[in-house]
Amino acid sequence: MIKQVVGLMVALVLSMPLVKADTPVNPVGLSMELLYGVRYKTDVSGMLKVLAELKEEQLEVALTNDDAKKAFWINVYNAMIQYQLGQDTSSFVNRRKFFRSKNIVVAGEKLSFDDIEHGMLRGSKVKWAGGYIHKLVASPFERKFRVEKLDWRIHFALNCGAMSCPAVFQYNQSEMDKQLENSTNLFLMFETAYDSTANSIQLPKLFSWFRKDFGGKRGIYELLQARDLIPAGATPKITYTKYDWSLSVANYR
Repeated sequence: MIKQVVGLMVALVLSMPLVKADTPVNPVGLSMELLYGVRYKTDVSGMLKVLAELKEEQLEVALTNDDAKKAFWINVYNAMIQYQLGQDTSSFVNRRKFFRSKNIVVAGEKLSFDDIEHGMLRGSKVKWAGGYIHKLVASPFERKFRVEKLDWRIHFALNCGAMSCPAVFQYNQSEMDKQLENSTNLFLMFETAYDSTANSIQLPKLFSWFRKDFGGKRGIYELLQARDLIPAGATPKITYTKYDWSLSVANYR
């Protein structure tokens, strides 16, 4: 009975008009609603239309700091991954095309998943360069709405639809630091394995792909020590787990 009541309440909230005629759109709130709508399989076409028709001025007013930018872009990324895979899982077969296709429209700008991850959230970094190289050219839109400072914890918040990805969680700008810490600690708790006898640690492949984002080897050791995943002062040999690209949809928490 309780589950039925909760279900009805969720359905009622999601069926309410997204924005009243005289109420300005909150882009971060919109990104949160979109993620909820996709999760509970409601019709999100209206939200996608609002997202596409946002004015750049509305984004400028809302995305005034990195916490707001991270919340907005992480929610949009995760929501659209789940939405597109919910429409057609076969699109994941050609992953290069899937991540590079500009199928997401935000404020009239056509974006790809790569644009959001490596442009907006990584500060215009080249995708496969370990985090050491920035793009030579970024669009005016990207320069305006990308984060000012890269937060390596985003790698444990973005879900690309694969089995090895972190779980999907809704992010709110007022709690970004706490939420990213929770997501990071939860992911690393299950995805790292320290062997004190062999003095080695197995890490997720993400640490290899984006090692400069984490501050290189020294930064990796420091963040592992800070989270008690290795003893203070320890510098174990690092190995990386193979990334499992098997499709995993609806990995919410």
